[in-house]
Amino acid sequence: MGLMHVTVSLKSQQKSKEKYQADFLVDTGATDCLAPARELKKAKITPAGKMTYELANGEKVEYDFGVVIIEFMGEITGGRVIFGPDDAEPILGVTALESVGILVDPVKKTLKRMPAIPLK
Repeated sequence: MGLMHVTVSLKSQQKSKEKYQADFLVDTGATDCLAPARELKKAKITPAGKMTYELANGEKVEYDFGVVIIEFMGEITGGRVIFGPDDAEPILGVTALESVGILVDPVKKTLKRMPAIPLK
């Protein structure tokens, strides 16, 4: 399957004027979102804690994370964003996708909306 990108905005809270907006790689193998720490700090997004994450190569790394408002594809949700390296490609994780009812269609190589979000 090819790489998919989507425009995402991150804000510290709903009414914030400051935001970080970029094209994020859609990564269903990642739980949380990730963005360059420098850009998050410019948007006045602050760390809320630290978490250990496992990279694709198996290495375990501790990163700061923040809690943000995530907007993409006309949808809005809240979630964690990892304060990644300043040269990191922004990543949209599966938690944000699923929380607004958007799935990856591997056959059509697109994102699609579920007709309803399951509560069961």
